[in-house]
Amino acid sequence: MHRSLFAMLATVALWPLSSLAQEPGPATAVFVDPDGSEIGSAEVIDTPSGVLFRLEVSALPADSWLAFHVHETGECDPETDHESAGGHFNPDGSSHGYLVEDGPHAGDMPNQYVGGDGVLRADVFNAFVRLDEGDAAIRGRALMIHAGADDYESQPTGDAGERLGCAVIE
Repeated sequence: MHRSLFAMLATVALWPLSSLAQEPGPATAVFVDPDGSEIGSAEVIDTPSGVLFRLEVSALPADSWLAFHVHETGECDPETDHESAGGHFNPDGSSHGYLVEDGPHAGDMPNQYVGGDGVLRADVFNAFVRLDEGDAAIRGRALMIHAGADDYESQPTGDAGERLGCAVIE
């Protein structure tokens, strides 16, 4: 009887630690180009009010503005020019873009500037998504960097051009 009481107390004492260990932490995403070569990474951090993306991606067009989105499918197949990642993540059926009345998609994010060295370094915040919670969860989906700037209004993609870098959020 004494031994079973000890086992029960040990289980109760460890319960808070085991529940903390099961909570998912930040995610990572490794970007690949249309040839499948690794070109950079992102850290994806859940916050109380959205998700913070910390990016460093190279081999991009220098001195340019490029579109950056969350796409619906977590597949980055270079054989399909990353079309395997599907369209923009849009769980509530909104229109694309910040400049349209019923937009944006949850996966729409501001254009990002690539410096003269061809490297995108950015911290981007998105209040419309969560890393792991509910319909707005993005873990397992893809991040996409396009070849041009998003015009924030053309449907359904912002006329952002080819898919230059794709990364699955893991």
